[in-house]
Amino acid sequence: MKIIILKNKKIDDYKSWPIWECGISKFDWEYTQEEHCYIIKGEVTVEVVENTVTISPGDYVIFPKGLQCSWDVHKPIKKYYTFK
Repeated sequence: MKIIILKNKKIDDYKSWPIWECGISKFDWEYTQEEHCYIIKGEVTVEVVENTVTISPGDYVIFPKGLQCSWDVHKPIKKYYTFK
């Protein structure tokens, strides 16, 4: 399972999605649903077996259902998100 990051993705409806924020921290996470999110601010490194990615403002990110990962939030993160 891989995390997908799309740069410069044009989306119009993300501002109606809920907002999630997190301060500088490290934690493990498992996705029980596919999550789509748009990063507003901050920086985080997310590590999985298949790849490690750094996510920053302007990134559109897709986390697949069943993904187990570790988050390392370097700068407080703020994102719009939805489950599909």
